[in-house]
Amino acid sequence: MKVVIIVQARMTSTRLPGKILKEVLGKSLLEYQIERLKRVCLANDIVIATTTNNMDDVVVDLCKKLQLNYFRGSEHDVLARYHAAAVAFNADVIVRVCSDCPLIDPAIIDRVIDSYLKNSGKYDYVSNVLVRTFPRGMDAEVFSREALHCAAEQAMLPAQREHVTPFIVAGTLFRLKNVAYVQDQSRHRWTVDTNEDFELIKNILESLYPVNNLFTMQDVLDCFEANPVWFFINAHVEQKRV
Repeated sequence: MKVVIIVQARMTSTRLPGKILKEVLGKSLLEYQIERLKRVCLANDIVIATTTNNMDDVVVDLCKKLQLNYFRGSEHDVLARYHAAAVAFNADVIVRVCSDCPLIDPAIIDRVIDSYLKNSGKYDYVSNVLVRTFPRGMDAEVFSREALHCAAEQAMLPAQREHVTPFIVAGTLFRLKNVAYVQDQSRHRWTVDTNEDFELIKNILESLYPVNNLFTMQDVLDCFEANPVWFFINAHVEQKRV
């Protein structure tokens, strides 16, 4: 089975436009994420699913620079864009990652993929977000091409079209499995949606990356032990509701 990581990425974020190309230490957040995704062992390919909006030409330019596959589709119907990208790159198994998660740990993605593959035929969707125990920003969803196709064909609500997987998760058509962390670390927010989020991610990258560019989720947690005030930088930020 061909396992493809598909990253939805666009410049026109409503809360923090251009966030994916904001730079830390001379490198964009999207580049940090791609660098980390390339270390996922169980995936065969990475595709950046961006839009046909001219604003996203810079995303395509970055993909070309990094010799990375990309696909351009609908800006607002993300589910249609995602599905078309999966078809274009012959994905049997899709790994969904959002571009606002630059710290994502490749080992966690491998763990979720491994759980899906080891239970092949038993589950249609495996993720670590059904019951949150990992920090937000470590999100990984793995699902079948058939489940994505069904969602693309049948999902009707705007939220289902914008966020890709709500139709799969909310209904009774699919068999779901959650992957949990050993302890609940869901209070942490390591995704980028506001300036406060970016400030926190900047602190983390500037502390860890120059010393160890292969840092893990545990390394980040250790950073918070040493810098407990960091938690309050974006603790007040509310996640957008689906």
